[in-house]
Amino acid sequence: MLYKKIIEQYMKKKKRQKVIVAMSGGVDSSVSAWILKKKYNVEGLFMKNWEEDDKKNFCASERDLQDAENVCKIIKIPFHKINFSIEYWDKVFLKFLHGLKTGITPNPDILCNKEIKFKTFLNFSIQHLKADFIATGHYAMIKSIDNVNFLFKGLDKKKDQSYFLYNLQQKHLNKILFPLGNIHKKKVRLIAKRLEISVANKKSSTGICFIGPKKLQNFLKKYIKNKRGKIFTISGILIGRHNGIHNYTLGQRKNIGNIKFKNYLYSSPFYIIEKNIKKNYLTVSRGFNNPHLMSIGMLINNINFLINVNTNQYFFCTLKVRHQEKHFDCLIKLNDKNNAKVIFKNPISSITPGQSAVFYIFRICLGGGIVSQNIPLIKLI
Repeated sequence: MLYKKIIEQYMKKKKRQKVIVAMSGGVDSSVSAWILKKKYNVEGLFMKNWEEDDKKNFCASERDLQDAENVCKIIKIPFHKINFSIEYWDKVFLKFLHGLKTGITPNPDILCNKEIKFKTFLNFSIQHLKADFIATGHYAMIKSIDNVNFLFKGLDKKKDQSYFLYNLQQKHLNKILFPLGNIHKKKVRLIAKRLEISVANKKSSTGICFIGPKKLQNFLKKYIKNKRGKIFTISGILIGRHNGIHNYTLGQRKNIGNIKFKNYLYSSPFYIIEKNIKKNYLTVSRGFNNPHLMSIGMLINNINFLINVNTNQYFFCTLKVRHQEKHFDCLIKLNDKNNAKVIFKNPISSITPGQSAVFYIFRICLGGGIVSQNIPLIKLI
């Protein structure tokens, strides 16, 4: 009788579908693995995406690796590690550098999700580890309605990460699990504390995580030569120098450069309203709601929709142009599958080429694209 129960339990476990969880060494992926273990055969995989050459200044991937491995031991799941640093360099970092050099503001987190987590990692897990699904600690949800998979915003409004996932496709959604989509971050940390894992209070990483405490400008010096240039006011007055135009973005207020003109030191702050790449100068003006920062619309390209959309129609929806920003009402006119014109209900400040514009209907993420050009409220002469 005892042997029969053991065999039944073994066969039941054997029939369970296999999930490979992307273990980052953080609390979100750790709790994701623990949740999924209740229903699936779960294994963890740590991806190394960067080869450090200065371990004192970059984030400690060795520590993240150790944390991920320790968590897998505690929750008793197999652990794997893989080096995707070549893929990251070729498909993410070089694109990021190219974008900066051409004057746009690319999002490395979105590039990493598109090229590494939901392409390279997904394919490796299915082909080499024989996974049925992959899973990550993103705060988002996938729901199937009439045999169509929809990407929903996460229940925790402050942590929702659907903005970073708009490049997913139907074929991806069938193979992905987001176990934290209907959980708040506070509960995730409570679960981790109850499991007594060391990462329960570990700070979450975003963007280019391997930079660590280093400032982005200092990090980029190794890859893009700083070419100093001039900073002008909107009336053409020279008031300072910048440290390399690739270090700045439209709407930026802090760390603009060395502004020395005494009449401008003690009044309201300046915002960058123009980047002239060819002539290597910045134009600044006062006030975040300055009309020269406002756009009535934008052009976008490299569009990806998660569901089928009629390319000959106009449609209304809301959009986000930054992760932490609120939603804005807009009208979209699709020119074709890859390009569109977007008109805002009300002007929006600091629309920047290279940003990702992500579209929603209520909590459903429709998809998004890359801003190629803003349509200014007032054109600079």
